[in-house]
Order: sequence, then structure tokens, then C-alpha cells
Amino acid sequence: MSFGYPSLRPQPEASKTLKVPEGPYKAPDLMLHGLNKTHAAEGLVSSHPLEFSEKNWLSHQQKMDMVMLRNSQGIHAPMRLHMEQHFAQKMQRLPCLPSSNILLDTLTGRDEMIGFEDILNDPSMAEVVGHPHILMEKRLGIL
Repeated sequence: MSFGYPSLRPQPEASKTLKVPEGPYKAPDLMLHGLNKTHAAEGLVSSHPLEFSEKNWLSHQQKMDMVMLRNSQGIHAPMRLHMEQHFAQKMQRLPCLPSSNILLDTLTGRDEMIGFEDILNDPSMAEVVGHPHILMEKRLGIL
């Protein structure tokens, strides 16, 4: 009997085809996009069998938790939790003020874990010094 649980061991996806952005004549526009190494690295096979599992561990764990919650409490529980997480991601402070996203961390259970970014500080969370009006206009796309 299957309860709809995902596999305990996540499987890597099949090899992907490399898509290079095309120019107006259906040829790759290397002058505009260049030979970006990230596009070439997408189609490569992982170097170690555990690499895919470790990279997707958090999303796989969340999927299993949602399926278990759906089977025990019904469809409303994972839908409500997903809705709350969606709205918690939308809340932001002004661009010049740092945000801790404590609500999202609490909803996902991230507040109970200590990770690499907690110790060595993520550069994207660094304080941005600047004029608040100019930073807000840049975020809104006015500048």
C-alpha cells in the first residue's frame, strides 16, 4: 500500500540538454552572452553519488514532511503551511535595512538548525549603505 511518499533516496535527473541563448538568426549570440561556464556545467553529471542527494536534501525533506502532514491531517494543513511560507517570503524591509526573515525560518524549521551561513555570514545579508530613496527606486525599477 502506497501513501504517496516520495522515495527516501532522491534520484538524480537524467542528463539535460544544453540550451544556449540564440540571437536573431537562430545562432548563439556569443558577443552578448559569452561562453558562460554555468551553462556548460548544467549538463554535466555529478562527480560523486552523494552530491545530488546532499544538494537536494532540504527540498526532499520538505516534500516528505508535506506528504506525511497531508496523510495525517488532510490536504488543508500542507496548503495552509505553504500559503504562510509564500507570504512570509514576500515580506521585506527597506533595501537599506537588513532583514532576518525570522518568520520564514520559524515556519520552515530553519531556526533550529545551525548552518554554514550562520557561522561565516552570508555576503548577501551584508549591510548596504546608501540613500534609502535611491535604493527603493532601484528595487522598484524606476532608476
